[in-house]
Amino acid sequence: MDGIGLIAEERTRQIIKEGYNATHDDKHINGELAVAAACYAVYGLEQGDEYYEVGRIFCRGIREGEYEEAFPWGADSDRREDHSPLRRLVIAGALIAAEIDRLHRAGSV
Repeated sequence: MDGIGLIAEERTRQIIKEGYNATHDDKHINGELAVAAACYAVYGLEQGDEYYEVGRIFCRGIREGEYEEAFPWGADSDRREDHSPLRRLVIAGALIAAEIDRLHRAGSV
């Protein structure tokens, strides 16, 4: 399956299994879905002393354990370390899709 297919499959799983549907997503009006996606996408990458902006929070080094403060939800919701790099990117893509859909529903685009 290609990347788009994997992301679509993950988004469907999020809706059906986790209950992260439009009603749920519409409560995240401060960019939390996009920030969570960014956190999933960069988790585990090592870039030396460079700084990355995730939302408005600068994350130094992008090494495991150095930027949890950017993750928008509590530690019990943070399952990034449980997944492979590919799986994290798929989840990030699904979160981005959820944020795009939320913005469409809100008339922000």
